[in-house]
Amino acid sequence: MFLPTPDDMKKMRLELGLTQHELALRAGVSQPLIARIESGDVDPRLSTLHKILNAFDAARKEMIVVRNIMHSPIIHTCSDNSIEEAARIMEDHGFSQVPVIDNGVPVGSISTDQIVSSMTDHDVKKVSQIKVRSIMGDSFPTVSPTTDANTVSRILEKHPAVLVLDTGKAIGMVTKHDIMKMLRK
Repeated sequence: MFLPTPDDMKKMRLELGLTQHELALRAGVSQPLIARIESGDVDPRLSTLHKILNAFDAARKEMIVVRNIMHSPIIHTCSDNSIEEAARIMEDHGFSQVPVIDNGVPVGSISTDQIVSSMTDHDVKKVSQIKVRSIMGDSFPTVSPTTDANTVSRILEKHPAVLVLDTGKAIGMVTKHDIMKMLRK
């Protein structure tokens, strides 16, 4: 069992960007106790040490940023593509929806539901030649590469995917599947 020294505790706290007060709140102990542990004035009980280490683990999980879990390159279609081409892209990759991206900028999204719906409104042969822009929906929400995974998880509760933008260009995408893969790490 790893028992950190007072210096180890302080180093871990600083690496996580926590103040003594923030660590104390997370661990359910007092800030003066954290200060005394870090200075070596007091040896904490094993139960207290366990609370502090659990607080460190929770803080580490919060620090997982989108850049580390997104997948790239983004499988997408363009607004000028035909619906037939968009359907082929989705079929080839086993996706039920993809973002619509023009010159690196997200402009919408298209799903199998939208394609099927358009087929009921038009002749099937004509639908295949209709441009994606004619039936696409809203773009997926966007975040920066440094957004934490917890924030993205909350967004994914209401949306099928989140696009990651850096200087206005889409560089990656996160889905619920990407978030679930974090369980295995």
